[in-house]
Amino acid sequence: MTDDTQTDLPEPRNLRKLRVLVTVLMWVMIVGMVSVVGLLALRLSQTPQQAAPVLPALPDRIALPPGTEPLAVTAGPGWYAVVTVQGSILVFDAVSGALVQDIAVDLPGG
Repeated sequence: MTDDTQTDLPEPRNLRKLRVLVTVLMWVMIVGMVSVVGLLALRLSQTPQQAAPVLPALPDRIALPPGTEPLAVTAGPGWYAVVTVQGSILVFDAVSGALVQDIAVDLPGG
């Protein structure tokens, strides 16, 4: 035999706390997902500020010592450096182009 009457029992206190916490968590997650999607859409729709990277100003010609073969070049404020296949880093003054320092290094695979 079934009882068709429904008794209104009070909701247990711990169950009510859990229901409120789950509801708050759900809204926090919804707001977070909307924020992430909005920021991604905003960020991906922007055009890049610079199409090409800014390259350092290098002289038209670099006078290397005889018998050296360049491998890489880098620059900083007031200087530029050339890494050679022979295992040295040649640091030059950016203004005068004079060799400032010759640093011997052990290159991997060399």
